[in-house]
Amino acid sequence: MSKELVDLVQAKLKEDTWTRATISNYTKNNLIELTAIVEKARSENCAGEIKGICDEQLSHTKDSITALYISGMLGLKQGSLDNSSLEALVDIFQNNHKEPIVVYMCETILSDDKSNKFALRTLAANYEQEGNAELWSIYERIVKVDLTEAEIAKKLADHYAAENDAEKANEFYKKALLRYVNNKNINSANEIWSKLVAAIPEEIDFFLLVQRKIAKSISADKSALMMQELYNWYKDNKKWDTAIDILKLNLTIDPKDPWARREISDCYAQKYEKHSHVEEYIRSSDLNQSYRNVFEAISDFEKHIAFDARNFVYHRTWGVGVILKVENDTLTINFGKNGKKDISLKMAVNALQPLSKDHIWVIKATVGSKSSKFKTKEELAKEIKTNKAWALKTIITSYNNSCDFKKIKAELVPSILTTSEWTSWNSGAKKLLEEDSTFGVNPNNINEYTVRERAITPEEKYSNEFKAQKAFFARIDILYKFVEDETTDKESELLADMFSYFTGFLKSFNEVDEQVIASYLVVKEVGQEIPSLAFQCKYTFAQLYGELDKPKEMYTILKGSKKGNLRASFLESVKMLPNWEDEYIKMFPAILKKEVLESIIHADQVDKVQKLVTDSFEDFRTYRDVILFLFDECSDEDWFKAANVSLQKQLIAIVNIISQCYREIDNHVESTENKKIINNACKMLFDKDNNKYAAFMLSCDMEQMSHMYTLVDDIRELDGVIKTQLRNKILEKYPDYKFHATEEKSSAPKGMLVTSKKLEEKRALVEKMQNVDIPAIAKEVAEAKEKGDLKENAEYIAAKEAQHKLGNDLKRLQEELARAVVFDPTTATSSIVSFGTKVTLLDKASGKDEEYTILGPWESDPENGVISYMSPFGNAILDHKVGEELSFTINEHKYNFEVKKIVIAKL
Repeated sequence: MSKELVDLVQAKLKEDTWTRATISNYTKNNLIELTAIVEKARSENCAGEIKGICDEQLSHTKDSITALYISGMLGLKQGSLDNSSLEALVDIFQNNHKEPIVVYMCETILSDDKSNKFALRTLAANYEQEGNAELWSIYERIVKVDLTEAEIAKKLADHYAAENDAEKANEFYKKALLRYVNNKNINSANEIWSKLVAAIPEEIDFFLLVQRKIAKSISADKSALMMQELYNWYKDNKKWDTAIDILKLNLTIDPKDPWARREISDCYAQKYEKHSHVEEYIRSSDLNQSYRNVFEAISDFEKHIAFDARNFVYHRTWGVGVILKVENDTLTINFGKNGKKDISLKMAVNALQPLSKDHIWVIKATVGSKSSKFKTKEELAKEIKTNKAWALKTIITSYNNSCDFKKIKAELVPSILTTSEWTSWNSGAKKLLEEDSTFGVNPNNINEYTVRERAITPEEKYSNEFKAQKAFFARIDILYKFVEDETTDKESELLADMFSYFTGFLKSFNEVDEQVIASYLVVKEVGQEIPSLAFQCKYTFAQLYGELDKPKEMYTILKGSKKGNLRASFLESVKMLPNWEDEYIKMFPAILKKEVLESIIHADQVDKVQKLVTDSFEDFRTYRDVILFLFDECSDEDWFKAANVSLQKQLIAIVNIISQCYREIDNHVESTENKKIINNACKMLFDKDNNKYAAFMLSCDMEQMSHMYTLVDDIRELDGVIKTQLRNKILEKYPDYKFHATEEKSSAPKGMLVTSKKLEEKRALVEKMQNVDIPAIAKEVAEAKEKGDLKENAEYIAAKEAQHKLGNDLKRLQEELARAVVFDPTTATSSIVSFGTKVTLLDKASGKDEEYTILGPWESDPENGVISYMSPFGNAILDHKVGEELSFTINEHKYNFEVKKIVIAKL
């Protein structure tokens, strides 16, 4: 730290005696001098020390202008949210009518912190007194950084309304309304609501969003009263469907509301004024009678009114039908192939579901009819494939405008799309639902989609998804999507609402769990990205972390968020702790990142990393993931080698891990995870091109080599191919090595061993049978069938027999393919008679040599000396060694051989 700068600051503090004369003579130039000191402290990296000197001065001289200014400005530049020093100084200058100095202070603060609420509000107060035209831009900045400020948002809206800028006026009226609702100021909210109903009544989704917020946070009854005002506009403009929806919403809040019941009857009467029975149906449904459940009455009315000629209906047994006529109380309905049915109106209400002409069931049922625009099923399929938006809207609206993908798939597969067509269609449809703002999610069910009459803003779309989503970490992902989306308004109150959900976890909690930690990380990260959302948590990360029982588990849990990288933020926060290296070591089994170990090493703590290495290989049960990671990723590092864990110990630890995993699988413990570990471990040790285990094993003396091999051979469940490879490696070096009897048996996997060449031949044959032979024989059958009486038709009978045989052959071949296991030539061994060997046998009876190549059933060619290892003869000579004699009987013929020679067959 510069002694010259310290001396300068201390000199300023000594001469800084507070008197009225001092204040009256204070000018902007005095503050400019202090600003230069602040900048010098920052450039010389001693801001903390200089601030400490000033804070010490304030501890006994609280009104020191120099100390207040330097401490406050340095704190501001360090990112502190505490403006108390600067606020105290502004108060001093304002009380002494030093407004120019106050303005300079605010401008200086804002040059460093554009979103400083204190400076903006102080500047606005001065601009108000001066009548400065810049006031409105300052107001906009305040509204942008303070998402709770409603009064200024209203002032801005009124200002732009007077300027005839309707777009900006409505923008700020919306902000003001949402903020008044958040502040529970219902009277002011009512005033703004009326203005917006007059200005933008067609933005129904926005009003519904506000209604839900009012109902939840203030009063459902008050939200219903406000919706009445919006309803009047829709009724006056004869937008009956929306008007009726609003009334249904209000009746959900108060089913006995007499006004709403009268109004919904009136809306129905006007909507269906051309229907001859509308008044009768309103009366018979008891819509106007308070004793009748209103929603049962509505359902009755809507069913009755739908039962008119040329309308469509659905019956569970007969399917889709069209009403041909209605006479008195009888409906005549054409159900297509199920014929015409006469049904009483009373029965129809209970048994039939009315369908609109645009319902997906109607569209599918009427394909090819005069009323349908689709003449064939292929035309409908083409439309669905090329116009996904139309298909989605049709299906979703068919399910009362709330439908999940399970229902969408059921409507399309297999009736219109094949399973493979659905796969590509499905991914495109999901992308469309994500991007097209005329689609949204059901606010009560995140898995169901809705269709909107008008496009909504990205902010509303994310807000609806957030409310519909109940899973905590999925909500984090939606928040991050909102923040990362370049099209969204980061000043939106809807973003503030989502953000406040997470700050709520930090304001009150009983114990520190994953939601508290994740909320802290989210609030910190988003607050840095969007300063207007900055939140001062009363707990530090160190305090929260200290309450955790198992930090390792916390790191794993934080994987729940797919969008935000919470685990990286968690590690960054842990690194700010004084003992972060120890905490990293504790958590490492969950982390498994090389850069984490390197960061500890760079902090001159290599001994801690090496202790982790030695501890891991001492306890393979606890550290199995760490062992595999270290062996695979770090074994070439100098710090790893310096830990002095022998390669033999490393290899044995991994073999023990494989054995442990098999035992856990036998006990049905995390079978999927254990199988994954086994696969990874086997690749590390027994890779065909780089068999590290075999290389080390063969470098040992005979006793160690036998021990190493036995460890692998004792794992009963381990792939026999691995064991065979190890045995072959041993035999290459020690041809006379004697294995235990059980080890000398050939290791054939379950299934049927085949050569890769023969497998390709069989696959090609299956493809030919499916794509060439079967269609050809089907054509022959069809042609023969056209020639007359089938009983006397020899061509037809022969073709059917050929077709039947071909089908059986294909089925048998497919079953064999399912059992086929490709033989790995590298596992072939000449130590015993086995698959892939050529054996020379001396016939003891004739004294002649016989040569046989042992392969599988597909390759079998006895006339040329190729026999199947699954045949009686092949099975009898299998697993014998050179010099051994064998006798056996097949089909009453006795054989007596001596094995003279075994070589690897050329495949």
